[in-house]
Amino acid sequence: MLRPSTSPADADLLDSLIASPRPPTPEQQPGAATIGTSANPAPSGPPVASAASSADGASALISSGLRAHRAAASGAGGAGLVEPESGPSLGLEIRVALLKLPRHPDFAATGPWRLEDRNGRILSQGSAAVAPDPAAYLDQESELWLETGAAHQLISAGRRYEGRFRILRGSNGLQVINHLPLESYVSSVVGGEMPTGWNREALRAQAVAARSYALAHMARPADSHWHLGDTTRWQNYEGLSSVTASTRDATSSTSGVILSYQGGIVESLYAATQQIVEEAHGNLGASMSQTGAQELAQQGLRYNEILARYYQGASLARLQAGAS
Repeated sequence: MLRPSTSPADADLLDSLIASPRPPTPEQQPGAATIGTSANPAPSGPPVASAASSADGASALISSGLRAHRAAASGAGGAGLVEPESGPSLGLEIRVALLKLPRHPDFAATGPWRLEDRNGRILSQGSAAVAPDPAAYLDQESELWLETGAAHQLISAGRRYEGRFRILRGSNGLQVINHLPLESYVSSVVGGEMPTGWNREALRAQAVAARSYALAHMARPADSHWHLGDTTRWQNYEGLSSVTASTRDATSSTSGVILSYQGGIVESLYAATQQIVEEAHGNLGASMSQTGAQELAQQGLRYNEILARYYQGASLARLQAGAS
């Protein structure tokens, strides 16, 4: 079992979240999230992410009163982490670079689609039987947006995706960024990182770890256009192909729950086995063995008890909208 070994994060990690590069509609307006801080931080703790700064000019920052409520105590000696009280769901949007796609991917949709410029002007539209061609417009446009109805999905390279695509011309082809709800992303990652037939409590522990890792990268994005990629360099994101009833359940039953430490969000590292955990993450702090989580779940441990075993010193928090 690994013990925390990294320094605590600065306070108020998510005082502001990175704004969408395209002006959002009112219902898509991103918000900020803050986590309570400690006046006397401990000398060590799990891996944590540093706050994004509004002074670097890389991205605009928005604040709209979202807060994270942390449970009063963390688990110790085998006890589970205290679960935070339930609250309204949080509609954050994450930006995922689809790096697995070919350089010149094809596009389609399961229903009517529209291709728009940065300002929302429709450049082209069609039905599911008509394939959009973004490349034809990128000589004149700096970016394009491919969208479809809420009941339909976008398709590229045979994969189906929720949300919308932002399409840019890269140095070696097209760069596609999937904008989608954070909870939808987490549901896909759970199925991309764990067998979906595993014990429900192991899947729930994976959902919390994946959500916490994602939020850490929303605060510290990998690129000015996207938060993180879809490969195992970050977390394995397969779009809807890895989403099942069990991954949706694991996500919805832990909705908004993250790992917190000393006012920051834990960058919750994990790997397939304890051996890989020790080899890859031994010098980085706490990390979860996925097969170990499954074994603990089969022994009857709940997800919060599993997380307590691997992220010692952390606590659980729930991001809530409109909390005071």
